[in-house]
Amino acid sequence: MSRFFSEKYAFLTPYTPGEQPQNRKYVKLNTNENPFPPSEKAVRCACEEAKRLELYSDPECRGLTDALAEMLGVEKNEVLLTNGSDEILNFAFMAYCDDQHTAAFPDITYGFYPVFAEINRIPYTEIPLREDFTIDIRDYFGIQKTIFLANPNAPTGISLTKSDIEQILKENPDNIVVIDEAYVDFGSESCVGLIHSYDNLLVTQTFSKSRSMAGARLGFGVGNASLISDLNAIKYSTNPYNINRMTMAAGIGVLADEEYTQANCRTIMDNRAYTFRELEKLGFECLDSQANFIFAKHPAISGQKLYEQLKERGVLIRHFSKERIRDYNRITIGSMEQMQILINTLKEIL
Repeated sequence: MSRFFSEKYAFLTPYTPGEQPQNRKYVKLNTNENPFPPSEKAVRCACEEAKRLELYSDPECRGLTDALAEMLGVEKNEVLLTNGSDEILNFAFMAYCDDQHTAAFPDITYGFYPVFAEINRIPYTEIPLREDFTIDIRDYFGIQKTIFLANPNAPTGISLTKSDIEQILKENPDNIVVIDEAYVDFGSESCVGLIHSYDNLLVTQTFSKSRSMAGARLGFGVGNASLISDLNAIKYSTNPYNINRMTMAAGIGVLADEEYTQANCRTIMDNRAYTFRELEKLGFECLDSQANFIFAKHPAISGQKLYEQLKERGVLIRHFSKERIRDYNRITIGSMEQMQILINTLKEIL
């Protein structure tokens, strides 16, 4: 750090993104990207919009907002598009957390939550998962904090039911509950339909996973109109043109091709079931995932060593060094060909 870096950030531990190596070609199963290319409709729309890059993008994202609201069955003023779901999550930390409204989230979850809390100087509580890595919803009843829950959780892939989420909402009527549904399209229940029943619910989602647009950076939040108004105040105070023209157009294109998205999700879920079975045959212990990844460990080899040996052989997975999960690795579900390469490589190692 330079001698000019503000002391207020001296304590900050930045988020560590998954590896994006450029030095060789890997079977890349480490960052939960979709193995299939974006919709051709999305690509055509983005290419056409590239001809108008001399103009600022629409800060209201009107065309995309209209299309998304219609698909979700909500009003236009109940949706906010953002630069990836990370931006809407950061907005939520900024808007709904302070010294009086501290944050709470599981001890094993998306690694950006503590970073958002720290950079915004927000006190936070990490609530331990059970021994089996599930969430005990009673731990969140009446805690008087702003709650952030990834559902399905990451990196475990385990989901809460919609009724579980509703119980948490009922028990915290005076605090915001943020449900991060980045992986919801791979078999979990969305809580978007609850926003009209609970004024303290904010749901976030992304186009990165199920819609093959991780490189486009597009996410959104859904909540009642007053919550979206709050978040717009943050947006227009930071970056009004947060969605570029090509990404906005690609978003409209992919929403017009929902059949393509759903077909890819079904294939990924089928590939997940295949991979789960094959891993168990090899002696792996796998958590029950409803996401586009599997969290697994093997009794005969450490998580770190398995990650390293796979990388040596050209297969990338994600290893975490945190004490409770260091024996596990997170394996993204790719194409059937990619998953067969993974399984065959694991057989060689084991």
